[in-house]
Amino acid sequence: LRRRQRQMCIRDRPEYSVLMSVYDRELPENLNESLESMLMQSYPPSDFVLVCDGKLTCELNIIVKSFQDEFKHIFHIVQIDENVGVGKAYNEGIKACKCDYIVKMDSDDISLPNRCLKQMTLFAVKPKLDIIGTYVEEFDTDTDEVVSVKKVPVMHKDIASYSKRRNPFNRQSVAFRKSFAEKIGGYSDLKMCEDYEFIARMLQHGAKGQNIPEVLVRYRIDENTVDTRKSWEHTKAFIRVRWIIHRSGYTGFRDFFMPCALQLGLFIFPRKFTRWVSVSYTHLRAHETSAHLV
Repeated sequence: LRRRQRQMCIRDRPEYSVLMSVYDRELPENLNESLESMLMQSYPPSDFVLVCDGKLTCELNIIVKSFQDEFKHIFHIVQIDENVGVGKAYNEGIKACKCDYIVKMDSDDISLPNRCLKQMTLFAVKPKLDIIGTYVEEFDTDTDEVVSVKKVPVMHKDIASYSKRRNPFNRQSVAFRKSFAEKIGGYSDLKMCEDYEFIARMLQHGAKGQNIPEVLVRYRIDENTVDTRKSWEHTKAFIRVRWIIHRSGYTGFRDFFMPCALQLGLFIFPRKFTRWVSVSYTHLRAHETSAHLV
C-alpha cells in the first residue's frame, strides 16, 4: 500500500516555476549555460521567470532574446529599469511566477539534468515540505576541475539547528513554496547575504525543510572568490545579516558572535592566512555536516 501511495505521489509531481535574476556584469557564456541547464531539465519547468535587474549589455540581451524566442510559451521577462539588488529583484520575480513551487537558479551556475525531477518528486512524496535544497559542487571556472563539495544537513531537525549560525541550504540549489515565501513578506532589501536571512525567516515562521544528499548543482569559483569572501563589503553584510537574525529572536548571542568573529579574522589577516582558514573552515563545516548525517 505504501509503495502504491508513493508511486501515485511521484506521478503527481507538482509543476514549477524557475526564478532567475541577472544583471549587466554577468558573462554571456555563463548565462547561456545556466539558462540551458534549467530549460533542458529531464522534468522541464512549466514557467520560467527571468528578472533583468537593470539594463543588460547587448550580448546578454541577444542571449535572453534567443531563449525567449525558443521557449516563448513559458519564458517570461521581468524588466527593472535600474539595478535594485537581488532581494528586490527576487520579490518582483516571485510575484510573476505562476506556480506555487519555485526553483531558484543563479545566472552563472549549472543545474544537473535531474535536479528539478528529484526536487519535485520529493515535494510530491513529502507534501508538508516548504524548502528543498541539494549538495553543491564548486568547480574552477577556468579548468572545470572540482574544488569541493558543499554538504549540508539533510533532515529538518538538523537543518533547524545548523541554521542558527550559517545557511543550512546551499543558496544555489533552493526550491521553495511561493505561498510560504509571500506569507513572510518575501526577501528583504539586503543586497548581500539575503538568502540566509530569507531562509532563517522561513524556518522561524515554521517552514519545513530537507536537503537531497546529492550534488545537483555546479557552482563556479575563480581566483577572486577568496578575495570577495574576505572583502570589507562582504564582511559588513555577513555581520549585518546575523545581527538582524539575532535581533529577531531566532539566535542567541553566541550564535551571532562566533561566525562573525571568524569572518572578521578572514578580513583582517593576510590572504595567505585566510586561504588556510578557508580550507580549515571547509573541513570543519564538512565535519559538522557529517555529524548531523550520522
